[in-house]
Amino acid sequence: MTLPFDRLPGTAAERHATLRDYFCDKDACVKRTTGGWELTLGWPNDAARHVDPKLSAGLAWWGEGLERSDMALSMRRSGRILSTLYDSWTLLSWSEWLERAGLQAAPIVVLHVDDHRDLGAPRLFVEQAGWRDPMTGHLVDLAQPNSVASAIRSGAIGMGSFLTPFLHAFPTTEVRHLCQPPKAVDTRDFRVELTEEQDTLLDPGALRPAVDLVPVARETGPGRYRITPDLGDWLQGIGPGPILLHIDMDYFNNRYDGDSDWLDRRRKLDPSLASVLDKVDALADALHGARLASRLEDVVIAYSPGFFPSEYWQAADERLRAAFARLDVR
Repeated sequence: MTLPFDRLPGTAAERHATLRDYFCDKDACVKRTTGGWELTLGWPNDAARHVDPKLSAGLAWWGEGLERSDMALSMRRSGRILSTLYDSWTLLSWSEWLERAGLQAAPIVVLHVDDHRDLGAPRLFVEQAGWRDPMTGHLVDLAQPNSVASAIRSGAIGMGSFLTPFLHAFPTTEVRHLCQPPKAVDTRDFRVELTEEQDTLLDPGALRPAVDLVPVARETGPGRYRITPDLGDWLQGIGPGPILLHIDMDYFNNRYDGDSDWLDRRRKLDPSLASVLDKVDALADALHGARLASRLEDVVIAYSPGFFPSEYWQAADERLRAAFARLDVR
């Protein structure tokens, strides 16, 4: 892929910042050629890029002889539960569920357990034929899981943007977002407004799907988004219909938040392992108490290297598996 010279800043530092901001999960390198900037994308393998100093131990537990550059593509399924390192694969799991279940008459409920909203604009261009992945040139359709998988591998759909295309495809979806302080300190409700925003790099002016959250009074239901730290408010009054559960482990502990300066941050979500395990049990108890476990059609657990501490992965996984077994979610 080649970009015109005027698409990128003049200095190497500014170019690096622009590319990092645009591509997020992937490393982007450019080389000056006679025709413009030659762009190359790849999954990062640099230890410093992943910020967690104990990541090697987590990868050893995960297995498969995984290198850092392989993390973005690694996942495994057991029944209704998909385990993955990068949570971008959540959208593929939902796409596969849609292929099995078909379109639903009742609004879908997404239980989003995460320290982030994941409502960024994916690198997909809105065209008459549908969404186009500018990295591959292929169309992306949630009814075709292979097209979703391709867009995740290319980096068109990333960790912070996988929820946006789903809400565009299913605008009556209700999102219940469970999030801890400091990012969520009380219960707030929003109306999901589907919008578009202009691309800034690959095709300036091309439109990308986006989402705005418009504050509303205490109100839930189809097309609404509730964010809360309270388990009771999280599951209060959920209506009929299929439920998709997404758990990003950084909900329980987001020590690093993908930030190389994490040591200098004063306010960070960094509880002990014992507290993390207690929160896992509380989450399972809330689902059981609300009698929602039997309605969970699909569950994704993302371990989020560079966010959730890797030395907690094994113990948290064991506690989660035990919790889902008690809930008869397999």
